[in-house]
Amino acid sequence: MRKLLSAVCLLMATIAVAQTTTPDALPEVTASTKIKVKNPFIWADAPDPDIIRVGDYYYLVTTTMHMFPGAPIMRSKDLVHWETVSYLFDEIKDTPRYDLKEGTVYGRGQWATTLRYHKGTFWALFVANDDPHKSMVFKTDDPAKGWKLHSRLPAYHDSSLFFDDDDRVYVFSGSGDITLVELNADLTGEKPGGIRKKLELRGKPQGLHEGSRVVKHDGMYYLLCIAWPGSGREEIAYRSKNIEGPYDSKVILKSKLGGFNFAGQGTIVDGKHGEWYGVMFQDRDGVGRVLTIEPCSWIDGWPVLGTKGDGIIPEVMTLDGDCECHKEPTYAVIEKDYQWNHNYIKADIAPLPQKGEKPEFGKPMRDPATYRQITSWEGVVLKTSQVCKSIYDARNTLTWRTWGPTCSDTICIDARKMKEGDCAGFAALNGDSGVLTIKLNGGQYSLTMSEENVSLSNNTKEITDVKVKEVETVKLPKGKVGKIYLRIDGDFDDFSRKRDTANFYYSLDGKTFTRIGTADYKMRFDYRRLFMGTRYAAFYYATKQVGGQVSLELKR
Repeated sequence: MRKLLSAVCLLMATIAVAQTTTPDALPEVTASTKIKVKNPFIWADAPDPDIIRVGDYYYLVTTTMHMFPGAPIMRSKDLVHWETVSYLFDEIKDTPRYDLKEGTVYGRGQWATTLRYHKGTFWALFVANDDPHKSMVFKTDDPAKGWKLHSRLPAYHDSSLFFDDDDRVYVFSGSGDITLVELNADLTGEKPGGIRKKLELRGKPQGLHEGSRVVKHDGMYYLLCIAWPGSGREEIAYRSKNIEGPYDSKVILKSKLGGFNFAGQGTIVDGKHGEWYGVMFQDRDGVGRVLTIEPCSWIDGWPVLGTKGDGIIPEVMTLDGDCECHKEPTYAVIEKDYQWNHNYIKADIAPLPQKGEKPEFGKPMRDPATYRQITSWEGVVLKTSQVCKSIYDARNTLTWRTWGPTCSDTICIDARKMKEGDCAGFAALNGDSGVLTIKLNGGQYSLTMSEENVSLSNNTKEITDVKVKEVETVKLPKGKVGKIYLRIDGDFDDFSRKRDTANFYYSLDGKTFTRIGTADYKMRFDYRRLFMGTRYAAFYYATKQVGGQVSLELKR
């Protein structure tokens, strides 16, 4: 797994500089072995997946919305060990809302990226679900070397980019009806006089219908969509010999897993030895939208998912070939993916300096190898240049996914250079958040565990209110405030009576931890506000004056 500072290097430097670094190699694998993984195989927030295989590598992209850098591209040789090799973009500056000004982009930003490879070039297209409502196209010859913004196109909702055998290029998109649009050859606009039509989808249900993904197999076109006709979510495959249709339909996945409702929305991908897999996400409340993997069997010309082509997600999935062998079923290994909440302020971030050195704010990071730590601790230095009201409008909040079935993370904050009114801490961040906050008021340091929830306007997602319930506060001893350790334990276990709960702890020595605040705080998912799973978030902001500083360390 990469170290935090390698990830922060990607966050702070420009895309061209930060992503030319060669990522750590994946684990060595044993050819022609089998591995068993449990479902959900990626038990972390990874909505709207698209996955392709190019040579020995599988590439996976998911939605991260208002987190930056955005659209992490993950890579794996065995579908089990995943590393983040790049991001599509470092920041978006289309509106001030990406900078938490004149509103926010909570739950908006990058949505449902489609990932494709055609004749030596990787392509990615997503809709920026904000004003201006446009799609962005990125390209690269190697995802590990970073991406370049290639063009902007009209807004295509939940789209699938598709290159046909004759090199003509199309986009399938829509919510409800699905529209086929032909692009020009260089993907800079819609082709004049090209195809544009609403597809005839025979058997299309009423209700939610979106999440297009398109593959071609044995001369047939297959359009995969999610539907929610009223009896639970399902994945539908449409097929036609003609790209313009009409398309016939078949339900290929309708399955509960772990006591949660039906999974759906994703794609199918070919393996290295002729096998096929389905990768679909499932809503799992507080942790977000997790990924399931299931066999894909071609039955009578249909890509039917499930162990026996029964449309049922297996609890344990067997993967074929070129996999690192484990004796027992396990979950996929996905490295921590550090992202800032909205665009970050580069000038206020520095790598954690070596002993005796001063932090270097605003400078592009050097090679990640320069900052590798021998110990298990690593981190960044943050300073303030803006006054904020809460964690929801605080810049430079560093976040990463929670994960199941249980997770625990500890951070260490050196608070000695905080200024009056400053707040620093650690949160289980969502529209409803459990928050640990170190405060400096009247020269006295204190630690508060609070329950906080945000209200947002419908149009600009402006923060209209933040309700704060302070559950417990402890005064920190004067003269001894230096490093303060904060820990959050999360529980998303299917069989736990306390599923989707978080518990909060603090320590002054990093050894003995004391629980504080709400026991078994309930983590929730709300699509009307942040629209993502609960994330761990380390934050620092000023409420009265700027210029304070904290050192933030994270422990693995």
